Amino acid sequence: MDPKLTERVKLTQNKLRRRTLSAIFQEFDYKMMKLERSKREEKYLKMSETPFSFFRGSAYLFYFDVSREWFPYHTPVNRPTWIQGDLHFENFGAFRNEQGTLVYDVNDFDEGYLGSYLYDLLRMSVSIALVGRLKGLMHDSQISSIEAYLQAYSKQMRRFVKGKDDPATYAIDVDQAEGPVKKLLKKLQKRKDQHFLEKVTALVQEHRQFAATDEIVPPTDEERAVLLEAWPVYLTTVAADDAEELRHFQVKDIAVKHGSGTASIGLDRFYVLIEAGEEEQGGDDIVLEVKEVRVPVPAYFMPYDETFWSVFEHQGKRVTMTQKAMHHEADPYLGWLSIGERQFYVRERSPYKKRLKLDSFETAGDLLSVTTSMGKLTAKLHARADADVAQGILAYHSEVEIVKAMGNDEDAFCASIAGWAVSYADRVEQDYALFTEWLGGRKKQSH
Repeated sequence: MDPKLTERVKLTQNKLRRRTLSAIFQEFDYKMMKLERSKREEKYLKMSETPFSFFRGSAYLFYFDVSREWFPYHTPVNRPTWIQGDLHFENFGAFRNEQGTLVYDVNDFDEGYLGSYLYDLLRMSVSIALVGRLKGLMHDSQISSIEAYLQAYSKQMRRFVKGKDDPATYAIDVDQAEGPVKKLLKKLQKRKDQHFLEKVTALVQEHRQFAATDEIVPPTDEERAVLLEAWPVYLTTVAADDAEELRHFQVKDIAVKHGSGTASIGLDRFYVLIEAGEEEQGGDDIVLEVKEVRVPVPAYFMPYDETFWSVFEHQGKRVTMTQKAMHHEADPYLGWLSIGERQFYVRERSPYKKRLKLDSFETAGDLLSVTTSMGKLTAKLHARADADVAQGILAYHSEVEIVKAMGNDEDAFCASIAGWAVSYADRVEQDYALFTEWLGGRKKQSH
């Protein structure tokens, strides 16, 4: 082909894709999220750091693309799974469960929804490829890391179907963990219960309150008033009704939290300090996080389910029930409330919450070890979720439907998804280049 014609084709392709990116960002960030310009700039600045950061902050673009592609491994439309909805490498981490055990698991459920299990696997597989590239891994090592994840998922799901493991009790704690995950959990064992409390609060005349920082600031009088007004509704969602429980949940201080996440920029987030106990100087106080949440991104691309929305019309309830469904011992502080027309969920801000840092992966073997653990946990999420949502949402066992959809040729399943994921990671890198170019144009227009 004539080189000039080839160049023209490439320019046209890029022009059309850039228009797609611009239209999707405009639709979701401006029209749907209603992000003011400063918040959009803050979000886009975070997204511009790396292709992986861009991928994290553009779930709507991923679903726009992937929901239009054909894959042979989807479950039937009438047999959806309760999916996490935004599964990527940094939505796994360590925390302490309700029984006080340190575990490694998924720790973000804001995008939980009903859909094919495959969307979680596809999004997670692309994120593994992008993380691998950040670590300098070549193509074959990226494929190996993704296949380790998918094989672990497939094998664990088949164990659940055969009754060899129980998704209701399956967990990865320090005894079951390996490699970097085990190191992380062992390190956290030395952390004290008061670690986070002491980090974000201070004693003022023997009363504990939040310490102001760049990310933690005092609320306005109006913010404090509307949150306290909504607090009784939250208490009903955690069944706190007798005098002792009400004293436990007594609000001691409130702060506004800034600077967390990428996709959640522009959503309000509060820290609430509650009494929790009678220890002197508030040493046993607990910090709760009150986070605004909206309709999950997958909902714009998945089939509409009237039954689901009739039960989970409140977005805070949806997130709370997603986490309860996917964790066999969920946070006892999970609940929800509304402030005006905005909806929130509440959870404990665990002093043990910590992600694996990417610099903790010293070898390709480290990445293989971690992705294997992530695969097993993803299988647990999908198989576990039908246990707590038997109220007419899922009238069948997800693991059975998923194993049928994956088929008997595990190698072909893993190779097909891994090959697609590495190819889509190329698309993400190309989109990232178009995005940073588009972002530069926006900045010029604003001056």
